[in-house]
Amino acid sequence: MGTGDGPIAQVLKTFISAQGGKLSLVRVWQGTLTDGMSLNKVRVSGIYRLMGQQQSSVAQASAGDIVALGRMDAIQTGDTLFGNGLSAEVSELPRGDRLSPVFAQAVRPQNRKDEVKLTAALNKLQEEDPALSWAMQDNTHEILLWGQGEIHLLIAKERLERKYNLPVQMQAPHISYCETIRKSASSHGRYKHQTGGHGQFGDVHLDIQPQPRGEGFQFKETIVGGAVPRQYIPGVEMGVREFLVNGIYGFPVVDVSVTLTNGSYHSVDSSEQAFKQAARLAMQSGMPNCQPVLLEPIERIVISTPTAFTSSVLRLITNRRGQVLGYEGKEGWHGWDEVSAYLPMAEMHGLIIELRSLTQGVGFFHWQEDHLQEVPDKIAERVLAMANSAA
Repeated sequence: MGTGDGPIAQVLKTFISAQGGKLSLVRVWQGTLTDGMSLNKVRVSGIYRLMGQQQSSVAQASAGDIVALGRMDAIQTGDTLFGNGLSAEVSELPRGDRLSPVFAQAVRPQNRKDEVKLTAALNKLQEEDPALSWAMQDNTHEILLWGQGEIHLLIAKERLERKYNLPVQMQAPHISYCETIRKSASSHGRYKHQTGGHGQFGDVHLDIQPQPRGEGFQFKETIVGGAVPRQYIPGVEMGVREFLVNGIYGFPVVDVSVTLTNGSYHSVDSSEQAFKQAARLAMQSGMPNCQPVLLEPIERIVISTPTAFTSSVLRLITNRRGQVLGYEGKEGWHGWDEVSAYLPMAEMHGLIIELRSLTQGVGFFHWQEDHLQEVPDKIAERVLAMANSAA
């Protein structure tokens, strides 16, 4: 707290209305707030007392009051607010920890032209409810809305429709599967296209090799004697990279090394574009010979549960294809355990619902992305069959 009598307040909650804009509900801890003053270098535009949906304007608020401040656009829930000259004296007041997301749904507007409107509305929802978060998935091109459970997201869906006139559809998210290879292979690609004028000609020989897990993509060339002129080599790499975006199974390819070893060109008909096409053809013919496999994202998860339910939680993990890493007493929580495990992302959906059911509503978990792992053959067959039917 400050050492003087200047104003200090903390934002307890944020409201956003279509008519009145943003309101920051604050508790005044010290001093007096007046309309038009600056807090954290942001000008207060109106002080209001709230009663349900009604708000009445007041000229000032004193220590102990809970009021709403208008149009504090740069201020977030939990922020400590102070008047000019107090910044050197004020330390941040304690704020609640942001809840870790545990349940996700893919969300999209019923009308495609509302996609830009959707992201703006989700940002406003997140400001009002910090337990919500959203992100765009690069691989699946889905917008994922994260929250604390199914009911939480259903409430968010209702608010989007009621408050922002934005009907949306929600469904279980697609999993960000990837592909990789188990063995090396050499391939040859030739692109030859003749038109009325100049033709197109590119010819490449590639070595395709697996990389250690997590090493990503690497492109090399060992061309000697000018078999492929230097100006065309970037086209070869571009063609390889474009193929790897959607591999043999239609998923991004990771942990692969490709080396351009040889090729040939035509002094008139060759171009960077022709070599890009030749590289794509070489990848298309060579990848099936490399024993491609499907990879799935694996999460590292730590589940907190009362000790009486630990055995049930262990069964829950193994039933969802998880690998238990161990469990021990939860530090500072008498009668609680922490269970650590690896769990496929495909098995995460609905986990919080089942966990709460098993633990009388009190179990919870934290998770983070960890690594990629080969999908078991039977499950891979099912995933590929579903991908083919969707295509």
